[in-house]
Parts: sequence; C-alpha cells; structure tokens
Amino acid sequence: MARRATPEVNAGSMADIAFLLLIFFLVTTTIEKDKGIARQLPPDEPPTDEQVVIKQKNLFVVNVNQDDQLLVEEELMELKDLRQAAIDFLDNGGAPQGAPNYCSYCKGKRSPESSDDPDKAIISVQNDRLTSYKMYIAVQNELVAAYNFLRDRESQRLYGWKFTEVKRAIDEGSYNGNEEATQEKLENIQKLFPQKLSEAEPRKSGE
Repeated sequence: MARRATPEVNAGSMADIAFLLLIFFLVTTTIEKDKGIARQLPPDEPPTDEQVVIKQKNLFVVNVNQDDQLLVEEELMELKDLRQAAIDFLDNGGAPQGAPNYCSYCKGKRSPESSDDPDKAIISVQNDRLTSYKMYIAVQNELVAAYNFLRDRESQRLYGWKFTEVKRAIDEGSYNGNEEATQEKLENIQKLFPQKLSEAEPRKSGE
C-alpha cells in the first residue's frame, strides 16, 4: 500500500502575520506618562562665600511627620487650612509704608511679625522619610494653589484675565492671541508673587 505524503503547513506568510500583530499592539497599546511636580531649577552658578541672611518672619515652615500630620509654624494644622495660611503669609506685606520693599498690592494684615513682602517670603517644607507620597503631593498642591490664587488675583486686577487659565492655554498650544506680549505679562505677575518653595532634606523618624 502506498504511503501517503505528509501534508505541509505553508508558513510563508507567518512573518507577515507576526509583523501585522506587532503593529496592531503598538498602535492600540496606551503608554502611561510619568507624573511629577513641575519645578523650575535655579541656574547653575558657582558657589560663593556670601551668606544670605533670612529673617525668621520671612520663613514659613511646614513640617510633615511620619503620621502625615502637619506642623505649620510649630502648630498643628489641618491640610484644608494650609492654603489660606500660606496666602496670609505671602500676602502679608509687613514692610512699613515708605520702605524700599513696601508691597503696595498686598492685601494682608501687614503684621510686622510676618513676611515683609512676597519677594522675601519663603516657604520651607520638610518631610519625614516615612511621610506618605500622597500626603507629600497634597501639601505641594496646597502651597502651589496659594501662589496661583494670588497670581490669579493680580492678573485679574491688571489685565482682566486669570494667570492660571492663560498659562495653561499657552502651554497646551491653544492660546489665541499675541503670545509674546502675553508671556511678558505672565512674567510680570510671577515677579509680583515669585514662587519660593524650599524643600529640606527629609528627616528620619525621631530626629
């Protein structure tokens, strides 16, 4: 009896099929973008022996412990109250009228015991090494929101639009207008309330 020929599988198009599947998965797969906190780094300048003296009243200290508790200016505070406390500090304008650094646009209490003007006001954040990432981000968001609130207020007063909305439109490429002139106005607003956030090295629990 004659032996039957073994049927062969035509694998000539397998490479094409694999290539098409590869393209399909590349097109349909979504890649998550890394999220982070936008910060503008200071310029790389050579170290100097010059010491910068910061008055204690111009320093707003925010501590977050290992249990995610806030200690602001050595007093316990809820996260929901942090933004307003930062606004009050930045907007204080405690320098006396007639002084070179008198803040004419500040609407705070002008307490001589708080910040002299927004340019000298520094917010210092210190976290414990066991502080949760969620709490860390929440604190940063509240502090940045305080700056944005004051910048929105001043841009509304000077130009009739909100700083955050216009900046977002420019960043996204959806702004319709003279972008160069608007960028100059945004920089003017940033000079009125410069974002000076200082992050100290995280501490170990118990230190």
